[in-house]
This record gives sequence, C-alpha cells and structure tokens, in this order.
Amino acid sequence: MAKMKKVATWSAEDVSDWLSKEGMLEYIDALRQTDGPALLNLNKADFQILPLSLVSSDCGQQLLERLETLRIETHIEDHKNGHANGHAGGLPNGTSKPQRNGTLGMKDFRMEMVHIPIPTIETTRTSFPAEWGKTGIAFVYAVVCFVTTTVVISVVHERVPPKEHTPPLPDKFFDLFNRVEWAFSICEINGMLLVGLWLIQWILLKHRSIIGRRFFFIVGTLYLYRCITMYITTLPVPGMHFKCSPKLLGNWEAQARRIMKMIAGGGLSITGSHTMCGDYLYSGHTVMLTLTYLFIKEYSPKRFWWYQWFCWTLSAVGIFCILLAHDHYTVDVVVAYFITTRLFWWYHTMANQQSLKETSQGNPFSRVWWYRLFKYFEENVNGTVPRNYQLPLLWRSLQWNRGVKYSKLEIQ
Repeated sequence: MAKMKKVATWSAEDVSDWLSKEGMLEYIDALRQTDGPALLNLNKADFQILPLSLVSSDCGQQLLERLETLRIETHIEDHKNGHANGHAGGLPNGTSKPQRNGTLGMKDFRMEMVHIPIPTIETTRTSFPAEWGKTGIAFVYAVVCFVTTTVVISVVHERVPPKEHTPPLPDKFFDLFNRVEWAFSICEINGMLLVGLWLIQWILLKHRSIIGRRFFFIVGTLYLYRCITMYITTLPVPGMHFKCSPKLLGNWEAQARRIMKMIAGGGLSITGSHTMCGDYLYSGHTVMLTLTYLFIKEYSPKRFWWYQWFCWTLSAVGIFCILLAHDHYTVDVVVAYFITTRLFWWYHTMANQQSLKETSQGNPFSRVWWYRLFKYFEENVNGTVPRNYQLPLLWRSLQWNRGVKYSKLEIQ
C-alpha cells in the first residue's frame, strides 16, 4: 500500500491508491499525474483553477485537511529517521559539525521551528454531520408517500374498466414475446434481493444518516409522482390473465382492510397482498429495481465492480421479467426508468455542488417544488459524501468490550 512508503517517494499510482483509501475517488482523474511531493505541495489556490475547480464542491477543504494530517505524519516520520527538513543526523540544513557542547545554536533552533496547523476533530466531523432527526423526517415522508400510493391504488381499482369490455392496449413487446407465467415472481425475488443487499450496505456505511435520508426522500417523491400518474390516467389491464379483486363500490371499511393488507404485504404479488388492478403508469417494481441498483453503485467502492455488475444483472433481469410476465405495459417501465434515473442524478448533482444549494437566478434547480426540502436535508453537507464504511456503533461497542483486558497493578 502507498502509505507504507515515504510520501516523498510516492508515484502517481500510489497517490491514486491513497485517494481511494481515503474515500476521495472524485479526485483520482484530476490528480492522475500527481506524485507524492506534488501532492504535499497542493494548497487552496490549486482548487480555484482547472482541473481541481471542476471536481471540488467545497473548495478542496476536505482534501486539504487530509493533506495536513499526511504532512504531520510525514514530518514526524522524518524526525524519527533523523532527516526532517533536510537534516543529516538531526543537524540543521545538513550541517555535519555539532555546536559547542553538542548542542544546536539558538539561531539554528529558531530557524527549524515549523508551524503545522493540526485539523481538529470537530472540523473533520462537521463536514458530514449525522443529523438523524432529518433522516427520521425523510423516513416519515417516504412512509406517508407509500401509504398514499396504496390508497390511490384502491381508488383507481374502482375505475379500471372490465377486461371483457376494454381489452388490453396493443404493445410491441407483447407482440414479440409470449407471456411467461412465473416471470413476475422472478422480478419480485430479484427486487427483494436488491433491497436486502442495499439494506446491509447502508448499515455498514459511515455516513448512513445522510445517504439514508437521500434514499427515503427520492423513493418517497417517486411514489408521490406515481400517485398522480395513476390517478389522472387509468389504463386497462395489460393482459387477459389478470384476476382483479371485486370492486367494493363505496364500502370504505372493506377498502381500508384491503389497503392494510397490501401495506402489510409490501405491495408484492408474491405475498398475495396485491390483488388490485390499475396501478400501471408507471411501474413501482421498476422504480425499486432501478433505484436500489443506483444507490448500491453510487455508494460502493469501484474495486467492487463484480458486486456492482451482479446487482445490475439482478435489476436488468427483474425489469425484463416484468415485461415478460405481461404485468405492465412497456411504456410503464420506460417512464419509471426515466423518472427514477433523472431524479437520482439531479438530486446527487445538486447535493455535490455547493453552488446549486443557493437560491439564485442562475440556478434553475432552485425552482423545483421540492427544493426547500432538499436544501433542508443537504444544507450542512459539504462536498461529495465519501464511500467510507464502518461497523454500526453497537457492534463496535461489543467488539471494544470484548477486546478490553485488565492487568494487575503493581505498586513498588
């Protein structure tokens, strides 16, 4: 590893390894020709010119703090080896003669005093504050949107025309591929696997509170949009194989029970909780398959490419199986993919660029209806959230307790 060698001897590849280890992958391309000495010489002015000005959203503050720590470690290591600031054998400026009585002159001593600002723990922590209260608000927002979606599905179900009177609409994919009955089960199994993998990954993330509220906000907004598109346009069932629950025609008590059953089953057909029709435009299954993959890829290290490709395969196969089962029109899947990817990319672009968190005439993103909520969630997040991992606090406490050993104190 690069850190095992002296920083002064680092190659450009060693610098890239160090940036990757520190979770600052966004700087790798911009500093791909930078070696160890050049890395240590970086200062604030370098982040105001190309190419670093295009990468950094916090004027390089986070990287500069890491570099200060690296300089301190280098300085200490050099003193241990007796070569700090060009010393030979601990003497100033390569002097080979010791002063009288083997001591250094006061003048030389003053020349050797180096002021190195040490970044405080508080400064490092405030770059990405946890703010679990905001994460809780985002979670409540997602739950409310999910429950609202379930209610709208129940309402729309009452308006779906009978398949005998209004047959399925023409669909090019259905013309090319015959229906496979078990395909939708594969889709839901893949979806549950992706959600499970993302949950495990999220628990292990160091900045899980920030990333968690991003996920809750985006998934809640996507389901809120889905409420609107389902309600304003009710499509007929995509296939004659559908067996929709009978319409309740104003029986609110029975509708409430059906809504609760669907919520308890997670809205999945495989659990037998989703027997209503009409929730076609756009596909909720496509939303979850796409969004979980996007978050898994965004917040996992690049060296885990095999893990990212595995999750991409699960997502792609799941989406294909939705269409293969003829449970959604192709337009439902296309619209779901488009809205999910755009909202994810827009949100993260805004979150990673400090200038886009300011309301101004030159910031068109500040005109979206959810901008105030976005600003509330992201106002204290400075820069791109690093892909750092650590065990949850409870697990770390257990490990620390197991590792504590007591020895007998001897008093002489």
